[in-house]
Amino acid sequence: MNRKPLRIAILLSGGGTTMVNIQQQIRAGSLNAQIGVVISSRGDVKGVERARDLGCEPVIIRRKDHQDIESFSDAISRLLRDNKIDLVVQAGWLCLWHIPADYVNRVMNIHPALLPSFGGQGMWGHHVHEAVLKAGCKISGCTVHFCTNEYDKGPIIVQRSCPAYDGDSPDELAARVFEQECLAYPEAIKLFEQGKLKVESGIVRISR
Repeated sequence: MNRKPLRIAILLSGGGTTMVNIQQQIRAGSLNAQIGVVISSRGDVKGVERARDLGCEPVIIRRKDHQDIESFSDAISRLLRDNKIDLVVQAGWLCLWHIPADYVNRVMNIHPALLPSFGGQGMWGHHVHEAVLKAGCKISGCTVHFCTNEYDKGPIIVQRSCPAYDGDSPDELAARVFEQECLAYPEAIKLFEQGKLKVESGIVRISR
C-alpha cells in the first residue's frame, strides 16, 4: 500500500470507545489512516482521557462558549482545515454544527439503529435502544452515513444488523449493536480511503 494515510478528525462528546476502536484498527494495519485531531464538545468526559492515552491532546470546543451555532461551527471548520483533515469521523458527537461546503460528503456519523428508523433529534445512546425495544423490533443494528445539516438524514454508507431479543435490556441490546459498530465504521472509513464511495442523488454508490 503506497497511498498516503487518510487524515481523520475524531469528534466526540462522551466515552470515546468508537475512537479507541478506530485507533486499534489503524495500529493493526487494517486502516490506512491517522488521527490528525480530536475535538470534544465537553472537557469532562472519558473520551478526553482516552484521547490523551492514545497520544492525541484533544481540543475542547463547547457550544456554550460560542455566541451562536455559526461561530461554533466556524471554530470546528477552522481546526479541520488547519490540520488538513480529509475525513471527519463523528464518534458519539452530540452537537449539531453546520458543515461547510468543502466538507460535504467528508463527514461521517454512526447511529445505533437502522436508519431511517429511530433517528432524529434526541435519538442517541440508550434513548435509541429503549425505543427499539418498546416498538418490539426483532432486528436492530447500526448505520454509518454521511452527515448533512439535519440530524441523521445523510446518505447511508454501511449498515449492519443484529437481533433484538424479547427480554433484552437496553444495555444488552446496546452491547450487541456496538459489536456491529466496531465493524461498520472501519469498513466505511476504508471504503472512503479507497475512493470507492460516490454520492448520486442522495444515495451512496459503492464501487467494488
